[in-house]
Amino acid sequence: MSVAFTREEDLEATAADLPDRPISPHANLVTAEGLAAIDAELASARAAYAAAQAKGSIEADRTAMARATRDLRYWSARRASAQLVETEADGRVRFGGFVTIEREDGRTQTWRIVGEDQADPAAGSVSHVSPLSRALMGKTVGDEAVVAGQTVEIVAVDQEPPVPTSRATGR
Repeated sequence: MSVAFTREEDLEATAADLPDRPISPHANLVTAEGLAAIDAELASARAAYAAAQAKGSIEADRTAMARATRDLRYWSARRASAQLVETEADGRVRFGGFVTIEREDGRTQTWRIVGEDQADPAAGSVSHVSPLSRALMGKTVGDEAVVAGQTVEIVAVDQEPPVPTSRATGR
C-alpha cells in the first residue's frame, strides 16, 4: 500500500472523528426567541445530515457527514434540555429582560439577559451565566453592582427593548 493512501485514510478518519461541541453544565434557559433559534438550528442540522446522506457515498465527503452528525447531536441535546422562561415584569433584572446600566465614566449600555446559545454581546445580549448578568440579576433601578471591577448603576429595567434616546449609549 502506498504512503499516499495511508495519509488520505488518516485525514478522512480524523475528519470523521470530530469532537462533540461542548454542552454547558448550566441550566439551558431560553427565551421564546432563543427556543425558535434552537429549532431553526436543529432543522438546519437535520437538513445538512440528510444532504450528506443523499450524496450516495458517505466516504466521498466524510467531513460533511461528521459535521452534520455532530451538529445534529448538539442541537438535539440543546432542544431536549431547553427550559422556556417567561419574563416577569416586577421591576427587577430578570432573565429575558433588558437592563440599562451607567458606568462610572458616564457611558450607558443596555443589555438583554438571554440563554447561552442566544447570547451575542456585539448585538447587546449576554448569557444569564455571564459575570455581568450574575452581578445584575435581581437588582432594581437605582441599585449598584460591581462589574469587571467597576461600579455600575442600574438606570432602567424593561421587558421590552428601551426606546433609544439622544443620549450616547457607549456602543
